[in-house]
Amino acid sequence: MITSQHNQRLKEIRKLRQRRRERERSARFVAEGEDLLAAADAAGWPALERFCVAGSGLPGTQIEPSVLASISGLASGTRTLAVYQERWAPEPLGPICVYLHGLSDPGNVGAVLRSAQAFGAACVALGPGTADPYSPKAVRASMGSIFAVPVAHAASIAELPGETVALVAGAGVPLSDLMRVDHRMGGQLASPLTLLIGAEREGLPDALVAAADHAAHIPIATHSLNAAMAATVALYELTRMAPA
Repeated sequence: MITSQHNQRLKEIRKLRQRRRERERSARFVAEGEDLLAAADAAGWPALERFCVAGSGLPGTQIEPSVLASISGLASGTRTLAVYQERWAPEPLGPICVYLHGLSDPGNVGAVLRSAQAFGAACVALGPGTADPYSPKAVRASMGSIFAVPVAHAASIAELPGETVALVAGAGVPLSDLMRVDHRMGGQLASPLTLLIGAEREGLPDALVAAADHAAHIPIATHSLNAAMAATVALYELTRMAPA
């Protein structure tokens, strides 16, 4: 049983939680809480190391509660956490991919992963300036979807699958109208499709919008939506328009 906060294994966990560079160097990350670890188990994603509060009956190396709390990122503490190996898809995948450009908030990235799983997207691709999907905040916000939805890097729009649809506040056609145009056969996608999502304030760069196959917007009464909310609504629209 681990009884000291100075245990070397726990020091490494602190580094993984606090430093993106350490996660990138080791390709490892930390997940906390029984629900997240259960999601990893369900996805067949084995833990490299697993820790639990002494006497909890949970699997893993036992740790005194106060010691585990000292490395936890949860305000209420946690009874268990584990270290996992990162996984990256070799390239963005279709038939539906969500591309994130400049989303610096890891909570938004995690929320998009959650929506991607809910609506059956095949992949979330990360462009320049996007937060680390394996950061503690992103992992928590994904509610376990980080273990179910492939993530990939995409340096340019040319690497994305199929036709590209840039979501731009107040520009282009309503997304529902785009899905009804003739070449889409009433919502049946003729090819893979990638949704392009930018940050809430800055949006997508003009050059990226110009390079996209289509520009579309979600009709709303205000100027813009949170990026994760926009992705969720757009994915719902794609699902709604698809044939039963």
